[in-house]
Amino acid sequence: MKYLWTTMHVKNLEESIAFYEEVVGLKLEHRFPAGPGTEIAFMKSEGTETKVELLCRADFDGRREDAALSLGFETKDLDGKMAELKAKGYAVSDVISPNPKSRFFFVKDPNGIDIQFVEE
Repeated sequence: MKYLWTTMHVKNLEESIAFYEEVVGLKLEHRFPAGPGTEIAFMKSEGTETKVELLCRADFDGRREDAALSLGFETKDLDGKMAELKAKGYAVSDVISPNPKSRFFFVKDPNGIDIQFVEE
């Protein structure tokens, strides 16, 4: 079985696409209408087939606070990524290091989803 994508419901497709392009570094692969009041955008990381699907419905009123979800992305320079996001005005968590080989931090996307940047 092959893992294809993770779907996230978003309130503002333009804002979400910009976040995943500018902050995470994903590229917009495909965008299309998916019925009345619904639009979908697939974002993809270079060198992988796994995608993030952004689903924007006119009747979506926001993320449920009890929905636990985070997406993790690798970075080669954790400190540099953290400085870049702080310079852009994003609130980032403290660095967490569960073992000597791994460090990470979190930032929220425009919809309140935890985005984790990891350096191993």
